Amino acid sequence: MNKTAKLGEKAPLLQISDWVQGNPTNIDQLEGRVILIEVFQVNCPGCFLYSLPQAISLHQKYFDKGLVILGMATAFEDFDKNTLENIELLATQNKVTGETLRALTENNHLINGQLPFHIPFPLAMDQITKHKNEITNNEVDLFIKLHFPDFIHQNERQKKQTQQNVLSYLQSRLSTAETFKLYNLQGTPSHIVIDKKGRLKACEFGHFSDLEWLISALLEE
Repeated sequence: MNKTAKLGEKAPLLQISDWVQGNPTNIDQLEGRVILIEVFQVNCPGCFLYSLPQAISLHQKYFDKGLVILGMATAFEDFDKNTLENIELLATQNKVTGETLRALTENNHLINGQLPFHIPFPLAMDQITKHKNEITNNEVDLFIKLHFPDFIHQNERQKKQTQQNVLSYLQSRLSTAETFKLYNLQGTPSHIVIDKKGRLKACEFGHFSDLEWLISALLEE
């Protein structure tokens, strides 16, 4: 069993189910390089509006100086959208889906329904361990009955949203995103930074204002 990640210690190996783009690799094969692991979900608008474009910029600026960036898609919610198939569409056709598609369309960030950029670094899918195959409609209905006494008074749109939220919640309890768990991540986007000796130097959720400064400093070591 892999040891949970701790700052300053050797970073545990990524738990990957599939490599969608680039050659399979892992932390122990990249000693001597600074590593940035960009953790995202397909159904995460902020990942595509901010963190992935930032990662692409860092790749272009620092790859020749010793930086390796790995993109890792994970799934801890919206399991119908955060799928291997949608990662493959992203890698091969620059296509997005779900809330990401809606948000990028509203912000005029797409060209003919596709991203105007291609992700240039390797892309992998987190290992998702399912503890049960399916959540039944009866389980969803029972959970709603116990926890949403006002459900009967909701309109049809609200009922549909409640049912989807409950389904996602129950699915999340029955699945484990292994790398996400291993690094104690809080959500997406997340940024994992590892130094040339394989030690974990940062593990941040959301906006990481010091990311470029940290990478630049580690490259100088």
